[in-house]
Amino acid sequence: MPKKRFYRARAHSNPLSDSQFPVPVKPDEFDWSEHFPVFFPATEPEDNAKDLKVRFADIGCGFGGLIVKLALLFPEKLMVGMELRDKVTEYVKERILALREQYKGQYENITVLRTNAMKYLPNYFEKGQLEKMFFLFPDPHFKEKNHRRRIISTALLAEYAYVMAIGGILYTITDVQELGEWMKSTLDSHPLFEPLTADELEKDVCVELLSTATEEGQKVERNQGTTYRAIYRRIVAPKDPAGA
Repeated sequence: MPKKRFYRARAHSNPLSDSQFPVPVKPDEFDWSEHFPVFFPATEPEDNAKDLKVRFADIGCGFGGLIVKLALLFPEKLMVGMELRDKVTEYVKERILALREQYKGQYENITVLRTNAMKYLPNYFEKGQLEKMFFLFPDPHFKEKNHRRRIISTALLAEYAYVMAIGGILYTITDVQELGEWMKSTLDSHPLFEPLTADELEKDVCVELLSTATEEGQKVERNQGTTYRAIYRRIVAPKDPAGA
């Protein structure tokens, strides 16, 4: 397995800065076959390959702890971690390759991309494609002038709603109370999302992983810190009461 100490990078990057990496113009131009070779065998007819789509996205995936856990829970679902930092992305690539080599036939359904999800999600995903989106311990951007960099905002929720399937689940967690309240209030006020019920949260196998699968979550647990979750379902747009 790769060693994290050789891939350390700054804790956060400026999501509004321009980065140098290729970005597809539209989703059907991106070739996923090199990321999921077992799911896209060369012998398969091209039409069948087109039916395979990524369904889970971990935005700002860090060192890939969440997608590694999810890989075995949902072996038939293709999932991607999206990370802006180049060294961290390289670590996750090496980690996935090592897991595939060590556990033959497993971890073939996960991959990582170096990209800026705040800018380019519609370049990778079609309308209604994603069933789950994860935002674990995002950068709080404490200064008010930097709140526009936050990964959960009214404008960005419109983009997330576009790429999410009706009934899809959006997961957020943070150990920063102010950010947790921000994310919850932003989701509460958006017409295309509704919170999961307590019963639904209890039955969702992904909920516990929010706190345990990542370095950040494990650190919070060790320090007996408090976390703030906001977990919402993508819903159909409510009808205009005027009938428009």
